[in-house]
Parts: sequence; C-alpha cells; structure tokens
Amino acid sequence: MFDSFPRGASERLNRPAYHAELGRIYSSGIGFLNKLERGQHFQERSFPSWEAFAAGDWERALSLADERREEYAREIRRASELGVTHRRLRVVEFPVTPYVQWELFVLRVRVDVGDAIRMIDARDISGIERNHPVPEVVILGDVVMYEVVYDEDGNAAGANRYTDSSLIRETNAGFDALYERGEGFHTFFDREIAPLAPPRASGAPTGSRGSR
Repeated sequence: MFDSFPRGASERLNRPAYHAELGRIYSSGIGFLNKLERGQHFQERSFPSWEAFAAGDWERALSLADERREEYAREIRRASELGVTHRRLRVVEFPVTPYVQWELFVLRVRVDVGDAIRMIDARDISGIERNHPVPEVVILGDVVMYEVVYDEDGNAAGANRYTDSSLIRETNAGFDALYERGEGFHTFFDREIAPLAPPRASGAPTGSRGSR
C-alpha cells in the first residue's frame, strides 16, 4: 500500500501557487476530496485557537475552536453545492501528542457540522509503515494530489503536486482501504481524548499547517 508514492514524480509549487491551484481545481467538478493526515507535531500560527493553546490557555483554545462552527458549516454547504464529497482520515500515535489532542477538539467541531472524519491508531498500520510512513496528502478526485512541504524553519512552503493518474489511483485506493479500517470519530474521541488532562504545547520540531 502506497508503495509507489515515494518514487512518484512531482512538481514543487510555492505556497501562493498551491493555494490558488487548490481553490481552482476544487471548484472544477472533482467529485471528492480525500485527506490523509499523518504528522503528529505541527504549528498553526495565526490560527486563534492554536495560538491560545500554545500560550497555555486551554479553555480559550476550546472556545475559539467552537467559534469556527459556522465557518466550517459554510464549507460543508459549499462542498455539497459543488458536489464534492469530503473524507478525512487522521492517524494518531500513542501517547497522543499535545498538538493532536488540541487538533481533535477542532476536528470535533467539524464533525459536528457534517465533516466525515475517521480515526486510525498508528499501531494498527505498523505493518504498512515498515518501510515508510503513509503519505500526508490531499487528493482532489482523480485529477491531482498534493503533499505539503515545509521550509527549514518548519513553515509551510507550498506543496509537491502529483498528476500521474496511476499514482493518484493507487494512493486513493490506499486511502479507501485505510478509511474503511478507521474508527468513527466520536467513538475514538470519547474513549481516547475526552478523558485526557488539558495538554501543554510541545516544544518538539514542528511544521506550520495553515488553516484547519
């Protein structure tokens, strides 16, 4: 699974070009968007909820996350109008990192307004990841997929764009298989995340993800 991805040919896009192209293709009738998230340590500079989390104000971080509810609902409505089905699979390592613990509270808001997000324990895919981790990608239908890249300071710097149809099909097939193995968001959240004490922002090396 995902065996061809590390050898796939890609083109590097800077951040403005990536965001512009992503928006254009998203609106072009792609049919679906699949997102596979693997990293466990990131930063979300300029995202108010993350900024509060990083500053140690957990209650405000949760409050600010909830304030995005209507914005996320608008995203889901627009996706429906465009005929785009969203699916996201979040890989989680244990012990859960502070970043992922925070992120899942944000994702809970998205799930509450209709986003289709499933969870999978990294231990359950250890056999798949013997040689390399599963890729962190955004796949837009059968048209294109992107792997976000970071500069040496850990800031989002654009994406690698893949357009080979056979590679996109293979990656989508891998995503489909893992998504089917994934667990419902609320079942996972209530068991693994809700009982945890409030996290403290980690000093681990990070990348900047941009908007949730």
